[in-house]
Amino acid sequence: MPLRIDQLAGHLQRGPLSHCYVVSGDEALLCLEAQDAIRTAARAQGFEERTVIHADARMDWSALDEAASGLSLFASKRLLEIRLPTGKPGKSGAQALQTHARRRDDGTLTILSLPKLDWSTRKAEWVQTLEASTTWIDVPMIGRDRLPEWIAGRLARQKQRATREALEFLADRVEGNLLAANQEIGKLHLLYGEGELTLDQIRAATLDVARFDPAALPGAMLQGDRLRVARLISGLRAEGEPLPLILWLVTDELRTLLRLRQGIADGKPAAQVLRGARLNASPALVERMMPRLEPVRLASMLARCAELDRLAKGLSVAGRDADPWLELTEVVLSLHSGANGPVRS
Repeated sequence: MPLRIDQLAGHLQRGPLSHCYVVSGDEALLCLEAQDAIRTAARAQGFEERTVIHADARMDWSALDEAASGLSLFASKRLLEIRLPTGKPGKSGAQALQTHARRRDDGTLTILSLPKLDWSTRKAEWVQTLEASTTWIDVPMIGRDRLPEWIAGRLARQKQRATREALEFLADRVEGNLLAANQEIGKLHLLYGEGELTLDQIRAATLDVARFDPAALPGAMLQGDRLRVARLISGLRAEGEPLPLILWLVTDELRTLLRLRQGIADGKPAAQVLRGARLNASPALVERMMPRLEPVRLASMLARCAELDRLAKGLSVAGRDADPWLELTEVVLSLHSGANGPVRS
């Protein structure tokens, strides 16, 4: 059964869930989001155990039957994900996928991810069987002509809006890369919060060709310059700076600031505790900011940095953004936020 991507949310809410979903397309962000939505709905209905099969034409496809028919050790319901990035399963794979698509097992829900298939492949028997036996979601490419409206829709989700001129400017900057577009849109929310975005704001947030110095980030963090923080982190990422290095700079500065703040709380003069301290930001800036640095806030940020270290290593952290660079931006900006958590309006 074909299902448009804009119908997926309603389908998942209404239920019941299909036994098998095929997500096909080359728009990486939208494919990932569609799969995430299916996973979330599946978990809500008790599909707790998850098995992932990375497939190609050379694999032993008997593994698929074993995964589908084997007894679960941990849960009564399981989610089976098959990733076929080539879109070419080979003869044995094609037969295995057809058999699996016809299988009806209330205890197993399958997500099969495929690239966009060409015209000749769409006519293959295994594809025809899958289209008839599963819920098939074709994920369309977002062309340049549709990109401003897509950006406007994403901005609306975070209660922002922009003029047509501003939308066109941002579309020109991110054309052909929705992942980059999504990062820029998330950054705009961090920087400006809800409301109308001007062309100047979007230009300032997205257009910067300067070289970026990692050591400048602690100073920008202390100054509370939101735009400069976002520019620095975005620029460092674009220039290929390793995230562990940037995270170490931020964490080291936070530890030093916490020690200094505790020293002042113990009654020591600020000049004394600052003397000899290893700082990435200028001592004058640190001394000026010291009365405003709350120990609880600094400790909370260090805890967030520990979580970010896990994210950078590919581990998931509940309630945190899967993009470690965006999470880093939130952590750095939280020094001047109104709460200890993420900077979100």
